[in-house]
Amino acid sequence: MKLRFSVMLGLAGLTACSTAYNPLEDYEQLNPATRLDVPAARVDASFPAESVERGRYLVGLLGCGSCHTNGALVGTPDMTQLLAGSDTGVAYSNPLAVRNPGIVYPANLTPDVATGIGSWSVQEIVAMIQTGVDKHSGQTLPVMPWPSYTSIHAEDAQAIAAYLLSLPPVSHQVPANVRPGQKARSPFVHFG
Repeated sequence: MKLRFSVMLGLAGLTACSTAYNPLEDYEQLNPATRLDVPAARVDASFPAESVERGRYLVGLLGCGSCHTNGALVGTPDMTQLLAGSDTGVAYSNPLAVRNPGIVYPANLTPDVATGIGSWSVQEIVAMIQTGVDKHSGQTLPVMPWPSYTSIHAEDAQAIAAYLLSLPPVSHQVPANVRPGQKARSPFVHFG
């Protein structure tokens, strides 16, 4: 008898909560593009060709384009914007628990000076890869998997930087990141 009453009370509670926020109501199942080709680098005398090629290999191996290519997070990568950032963000706080999660929009990794990393030095890129600290001394959230890259060899991090700085620049301004509690104006995904 006690069990039946508890179940009935639980069902009554669910019915009463049916008008509350349903976090799954606006969600759509997507299949992200997990494997993308990496763009060819320009011939640049600033960096040794073997270092640039090593960096290209590592960027492909690490799957950087899976987040940093527009459309890849939603399964429709724009091949003209390989590594040029994403208009779709990644929620870093749980949208199933809060209506307006914090969102990071993957940055433009091409050497466009206005919208990408064109004004970054090799050392600044290496620091970002190995420590998650950006050019302005800000700590990047672990949505960018820098904690996994902390023990990457310095030569490999430098090769990645040489490759990224040797790419053709692509002008693509990604949306600003969104703090938890703020409403996002651009789409986002959540893994989990």
